[in-house]
Amino acid sequence: MTAEAESERPRRADEVAEAATRAFRLLPAAPRDVGPPAGKGSHSPARRISSDPDTVERDLMKLVLTLVELLRQLMERQALHRVDQGDLTDEQEERLGATLMLLHDRMSDLCAQYGLTMEDLNLDLGPLGTLLPPSD
Repeated sequence: MTAEAESERPRRADEVAEAATRAFRLLPAAPRDVGPPAGKGSHSPARRISSDPDTVERDLMKLVLTLVELLRQLMERQALHRVDQGDLTDEQEERLGATLMLLHDRMSDLCAQYGLTMEDLNLDLGPLGTLLPPSD
């Protein structure tokens, strides 16, 4: 790699971080812009994403891991449904269980690598509740 290419890499990373910061710098909605939900009298402004160049990678990983965890939980529920229905052989059940446990362990490892907990992945959707169902 040339010296010019090596100096280009940090500058490009700074540009990406600045662009992400601008993209995520959203202000809360003004109360006059959003009416109260049906059946409710008061309304507080929506919470928005706020990010800075130092945490962009961690925030992006949090979003990606949240989506992966949501899919993992959906797959786990589907697998349990198939087991309850008797659609799988004993060997398939064992393989599926081992795969889901391995995926959960890998998710925990990735969370630890980025300083996150599994609870950090459960986004609060305001009046809708949380994204992920409660842990059993």
